[in-house]
Amino acid sequence: MGRVTESTGRAAGGVRLLGPAEIRGLAAELGVRPTKQLGQNFVHDANTVRRIVATSGIGPDDVVLEVGPGLGSLTLALLETAGAVVAVEIDPVLAGRLPETVADFAPGTDFQVVTADAMTVLPADLPMTPTALVANLPYNVAVPVLLHLMAHFPTLRTALVMVQAEVADRLAAGPGGRTYGVPSVKARYFGDVKRAGAIGRHVFWPEPKIESGLVQIDRRDVFGTDPEHRAATFAAIDAAFAQRRKTMRAALAGWAGSAARAEELLRAAHIDPGIRGERLEVADFVRLAEVAEAAAATGTTTGRDADA
Repeated sequence: MGRVTESTGRAAGGVRLLGPAEIRGLAAELGVRPTKQLGQNFVHDANTVRRIVATSGIGPDDVVLEVGPGLGSLTLALLETAGAVVAVEIDPVLAGRLPETVADFAPGTDFQVVTADAMTVLPADLPMTPTALVANLPYNVAVPVLLHLMAHFPTLRTALVMVQAEVADRLAAGPGGRTYGVPSVKARYFGDVKRAGAIGRHVFWPEPKIESGLVQIDRRDVFGTDPEHRAATFAAIDAAFAQRRKTMRAALAGWAGSAARAEELLRAAHIDPGIRGERLEVADFVRLAEVAEAAAATGTTTGRDADA
């Protein structure tokens, strides 16, 4: 479990946001240089962080989970609107300074920070139960972090994340296109996914070489929240796209134990064995996983048995 630090707060007052001078001043004070290893690029534009918050649709009843708050640019904008913010920051230096920044720029607001890795953080590690995820995710681990949080925090009703533009396109892509793949399908397991805007390079320090984009997931949980069911579905998705140029019959041969067995399971799930994975919806993969699980329950050899 990570270490929790609370904002000391002061008398209630208006929230002030960080600008370029404040960002550089805080970084100099802490001796911090943004690192590529942690995917750190700090937003310094007030209009940008306010636009992100407005797009997220959060309100005073929300407890927002923020990942990688850095120096606190987006954090302060979230505190203008949200009822509370709990941040997960892996860098202990940044995490240690955040409560003081919040106390100075957003006095009287409800903020806590947990020093932890977002790839492994769980609900028991947080002092509050989050209802929304709003974050500028570290680009090198954006997809696994997003999927981990959606899987392990079922109380998140919505998520709005800033990621690399190319990753945003993949997450929001629909079936049939070249950008549609594993991230696209897995994100849709949790709800409706859409592109929610673009973010220019000039609002970051240091300025990245890539464009950024916003992706929003509105949770629906139509496939339930059972982790074993999700894992079975995700295993089928991974197998289908590991060799995306092959038909489903061929691509799932290893997962099912043989091409013939893959065809049998596909037909039982009402999926054309000659189709490619990029043509299928997430519901198709869910149905396929359910067929494989049902076959396993009757003692028939399935992909799960073959993988064991």
